[in-house]
Formats: sequence, structure tokens, C-alpha cells
Amino acid sequence: MGRFLVVDDNRAFAENLAEILEDAGHTTTVVDCGEAALQAARAERYDVLITDMRMAGMSGAALVHHLRQRDPGLAAIVVTAHPGEAELARAHAEGVLAVLPKPVPVPALVELLTRARRDGLVVLVEDDAGLADNLTEVLRERGFTAVVARSVPDVAGLKPVHPFAALVDLRVPGGPDGEALRRVRERFPSATPFVVTAFPDALPGDFEGRCVRKPFDTGALLAALEQVHGGRA
Repeated sequence: MGRFLVVDDNRAFAENLAEILEDAGHTTTVVDCGEAALQAARAERYDVLITDMRMAGMSGAALVHHLRQRDPGLAAIVVTAHPGEAELARAHAEGVLAVLPKPVPVPALVELLTRARRDGLVVLVEDDAGLADNLTEVLRERGFTAVVARSVPDVAGLKPVHPFAALVDLRVPGGPDGEALRRVRERFPSATPFVVTAFPDALPGDFEGRCVRKPFDTGALLAALEQVHGGRA
């Protein structure tokens, strides 16, 4: 069963969600601001943060950042009535499982929470926007959180997150074949690398990860990720 931290100044919503989760056997803490959430996280280790975006004193994006400094494996879901606000980009860069609109679709949120994984962050380097979006969605469906880079310079701009795995296209803009992989391995040495490529002959000689040839079986890729994630639990 999961341990969830719900942060929202709409107390009625937060307590209703907590009741649903506790009826399913989970443990839930409800607070109404970022400072109270930081205090709660000092006393207990949570699996998932569910936070409102606009709150007095500290935004949801800032809260995700501060809690991840303390607990990098914490999964996070942001809810907001303002999906176009600029600060959401900060939350996405830190890696969030989902951004949900207000009023919150509670059944969808509960389903996400039951799948969310601690230490489930994946770095995805892919310049094909359609494929990147598709992979992000299927990862989310399995409870994994993705942060996305679409070029070699984008890899350099990734936040100092803590991925357990990286899915890297061997050929992306901004550098020679394999440069994005080199930078990912340099920045995230503890992440298991998966190269996703139509050009396996271009793999560097010292590559010790897994090679997935395009076109690939998404189910098999997810199964391999789940195996790696389970092996680190």
C-alpha cells in the first residue's frame, strides 16, 4: 500500500481524496500549504506527492523542487486550474508523473496513484516528437515519470534529476551519433542506458547497456524497464 502526501488549500477536495485512498488501504497525510508539506516530509517518507500549483507562500513547482532535494525518488502529480502558466515548465523539468486539471478527475487521479512508482524516473532522449510523446504516455501508464530531451544541447540542459534508466536515440540533432548517449552516461552514471536506434552499427565500442532496434516492441521495452526498476527496489 502507498503513502501519499496531499497538498491543497481546498480542504474539502484534499480530505475527500484522502478518504478514498484510505478506504483502499493507503496512508494519506493532508496539508494546506508548501511549508506544512516540507514539515510532514521531514517526519515521514512518502511514495507520491499530490500538490496544487497555486498556493499561498510556495507554488507546487517550488514544492516539487524542495521535496526532491530531500527525497529524489518521490513521484509527483501536480493539479492546477491554470495549465498554461509558465512555472509548470519548471515542474516538468523536475519530472512529474502528470499535470491534471481542476476540477480534478478523481477516478483518473486515483488510478495514477495506484500505479505511481518511487524511484521511477526515466530520461528520454528522442527528437521525434510523436514518438517521444507516445513513449512518455506509455511510461506514465506503467507508473514511470519521464523527462525529455530532443537534442544534444537539451541533454546538457536537463535538471540534476535521479533517473534509474535512460532511453536514448543514438542519432539526435546537435552532435554526432552517440554524443547524446555519451552525455547522458556522463551526467547520470547510475542510470541503466537503453539505446533506441535504427543504426545499431553506430554504437560505441564500450557500450554495456541494452540496444533496442527501431521499430521496436513497446511492450518488450516496458517489460525490460520494469525488470531493471524491480532489480533496484
